[in-house]
Amino acid sequence: MRAAAATAAAILVLAACSTVQTPSKQDPFESFNRTMFTFNDKLDTYALKPVATTYKKVVPQFARDRVSSFFSNLNDIYSGANNLLQGNITAGVEDIMRFAMNSTLGIGGLFDFASAAGLPKHQSDFGITMGHYGVPPGPYLVLPLFGPSTVRDTAGLLVDWQADLVWYISPVWIRTTLYGVRIISTRASLLGVSELLSGAALDQYSFVRNAYLQRREYLIHGSEAPPKYEDESGVDIGPTDMRAGPEAGAIAPASGPSIPADAPPASDGTKK
Repeated sequence: MRAAAATAAAILVLAACSTVQTPSKQDPFESFNRTMFTFNDKLDTYALKPVATTYKKVVPQFARDRVSSFFSNLNDIYSGANNLLQGNITAGVEDIMRFAMNSTLGIGGLFDFASAAGLPKHQSDFGITMGHYGVPPGPYLVLPLFGPSTVRDTAGLLVDWQADLVWYISPVWIRTTLYGVRIISTRASLLGVSELLSGAALDQYSFVRNAYLQRREYLIHGSEAPPKYEDESGVDIGPTDMRAGPEAGAIAPASGPSIPADAPPASDGTKK
């Protein structure tokens, strides 16, 4: 308890020390957000990334693929429920069929027979469902540990937690272990993405913010043009086309975004 209180106090002190003179309309909490971004980046650099790197070196590719496939399968049933709530019947039925096929033929989701059978994988969550029904995103928000979000997506995250099948697994130590393995597996699949991010943007914070918001806009509205944001120099920071493993949309690396495989290629903000 004391350690948690000390950490919270340190975060508040850092936030107070970091000020942005003219925050944008889309990012009024930029001072706080930049502090959280730095905090998450340090946590990723000194904790998550080393563990994920070791996991990738020690665990064979075949075993890592089975772990990723297992958690991806659990996500299909929740994604299907949200697609049905949005009235996207085709995608919802496909997600549920994927879950049924991979849970049986795929031995609990360890193998992805659904993709081989031609069933596409979709991604949805309650934040997207709220956006589908017109709930505005609200200000951009960087959450400690969880990374990029918005006020709407943060509220949706509370529902996502309750709908996560892992949440209902007992005993507690198994549930906690599964959460840890999922985080490490996802971070390992995004090692290349974070390296790309490091060399792709002068202002990583603005780059991540724009990539996240554009991705969410695409997932909600599809072909509609996403919002654009500029860095402090007035140059538009467009998202890159970052593709990762099957769980790329579940948990982003602490300092970077994740773009799902079904997202369209996006401009990197440079003129050709």
